Amino acid sequence: MIQLDSKVPSGHISEKWTNHKFNMKLVNPANKRKFDVIIVGTGLAGASAAATLGELGYKVKAFTYHDSSRRAHSIAAQGGINAAKNYQNDGDSVYRLFYDTIKGGDFRSREANTYRLAEVSNNIIDQCVAQGVPFAREYGGTLANRSFGGAQVSRTFYARGETGQQLLLGAYSSLNRQIKLGNVEIYHRREMLEVVIVDGKAKGITVRNLLTGEIESYAAQAVILATGGYSNVYFLSTSAMLCNATAAWRAHKTGALFANPCYTQIHPTCLPVHGEGQSKLVLMSESLRNDGRVWVSKKVNDQRPPNEIPEDERDYYLERRYPSFGNLAPRDVSSRSAKYVCDEGRGINGGKAVYLDFADAIKRLGEHVVKEKYGNLFEMYENIMDENPYKVPMKIYPAPHYTMGGLWVDYNLMSNIPGLFVAGEANFSDHGANRLGASALMQGLADGYFVIPYTIGNYFGSEKPTKVDVNGSEFKQSEEKIKENTNKLLSINGKQTVDEIHKKLGHLLIDKVGMSRDDAGLKKVIKDIADLREEFWQDVKVVGKGEELNQTLERAGRVADFLELGELMAVDALNRDESCGAHFREEHQTEDGEAIRNDKDYAYVAAWEFEEAGKWKLHKEELEFESVELATRSYK
Repeated sequence: MIQLDSKVPSGHISEKWTNHKFNMKLVNPANKRKFDVIIVGTGLAGASAAATLGELGYKVKAFTYHDSSRRAHSIAAQGGINAAKNYQNDGDSVYRLFYDTIKGGDFRSREANTYRLAEVSNNIIDQCVAQGVPFAREYGGTLANRSFGGAQVSRTFYARGETGQQLLLGAYSSLNRQIKLGNVEIYHRREMLEVVIVDGKAKGITVRNLLTGEIESYAAQAVILATGGYSNVYFLSTSAMLCNATAAWRAHKTGALFANPCYTQIHPTCLPVHGEGQSKLVLMSESLRNDGRVWVSKKVNDQRPPNEIPEDERDYYLERRYPSFGNLAPRDVSSRSAKYVCDEGRGINGGKAVYLDFADAIKRLGEHVVKEKYGNLFEMYENIMDENPYKVPMKIYPAPHYTMGGLWVDYNLMSNIPGLFVAGEANFSDHGANRLGASALMQGLADGYFVIPYTIGNYFGSEKPTKVDVNGSEFKQSEEKIKENTNKLLSINGKQTVDEIHKKLGHLLIDKVGMSRDDAGLKKVIKDIADLREEFWQDVKVVGKGEELNQTLERAGRVADFLELGELMAVDALNRDESCGAHFREEHQTEDGEAIRNDKDYAYVAAWEFEEAGKWKLHKEELEFESVELATRSYK
């Protein structure tokens, strides 16, 4: 029987983390060498955790399916990273960052975890500056800030439009130092397919060598999953094509609870879909909404070029609906607003796209200033769209981007499986039903640099987990399970490609479990996904062999997992009969289209236990708010 215990420490929220660190069990520096840690994923959360644990003296094995750690998708983050430094002297504080994040998530995150995130944010900036991360600076040399959605202060640190890349290079350099010193072993081109449980505790993983097809097992006294989110379940998303949910999902099927899977974020500032042959969508940083104004024509099916639509016939709908925040309204609100105007037929040429216009900013600041701020983003846009955004407005539309749901973890970032920790986007803990912009990088580095190094030491000091041998029966069973699944996929020999079925799943999810959901649609899509899963196992064609480089086999395994995850997303969305954040139920909205929460019945974390494909058991962690008062979220 699973009993959820968040392990949130007692005391005032501003003292919980400090007191908890003091009360934790410590590991003697000489004894740290006796503990082995496996880290799966080498993005910001994984690389920072591996570098820090290696520096502390633990023996770390880090795994990535890339050929280099620096190819992790964290590198694609553009806009910035939040911290409560208050360099602008505009009223920011740790508490305000905490409150903005809680409110942005529509009061559906665990209060203590969110406060800790805000509390350590300042340490992250200091750490990264010390590593040499080239944050933008003011003329006088001080670090620059800009604004992001859902905040009325400027707290976002950035490196033009490539902040994720610069932060990952900092973590990557620290990781490489530990590899050189022998404290970290790095295993490239390995995909984790099973977590191995021995005597009820996570004691290792089984992976597939993507170059040779060999199945390999590795043992440790703790496992950390830092494998990112699952937005590629939609097929078209802003994530890289390799991004997947397999590591987290296989852990879920081994016993780890999956929390709030229906909380998926549709980013408002992406390039529109341009054809059926498209393999991914392109993000345009939210930072562009600092100076860009979002608008559509007031007329339905207006075919005129944007420069021929006069000012009085333009609808700057975010500024109209949310005057206090304007174009920097939160992502879920901005995305739904774009959907509404396009559903009315007022999108560009009557289609699914709106304008992001920099004409006023260029007139006010000068083109050279706009170029300094966003030059690489404008260049990327022109390369893809063949239009000069300095001369004509950008075309944008919302797209799947980030997932707030993930494996359930307690305050120590440990799942309900002892010894299995989950960091970064792979866990559910910090963002509730909607993530504010520039908070993903903050969470990844907070977990890796400043949380996991404390809490994993507490686990070792308290539980004193013993070492196990990869020749044990649990590891052999894990390897056999993977081989059986591989042979099953290869033996189907159907007629449809993996991508054809993945696209069908994506269409079902974006239509029924996308920006808006409703009871009838969710009930239908649950059945449709179950039917599609059956179709996959009867008619997919996976060519090649298991004992070789086989990317079709890799994708088949990931899509098989997506088909189960997609169904759980719909099940969770159906269960949560309220609107909150990015989870918008059509039945629960005000007259002007705003979300109506149900705090009485749904102020809980929905943590799902896997029983069999298509069947889950719900566990609830009630959310307690001691430091904030539940209120209707308003950005007007």
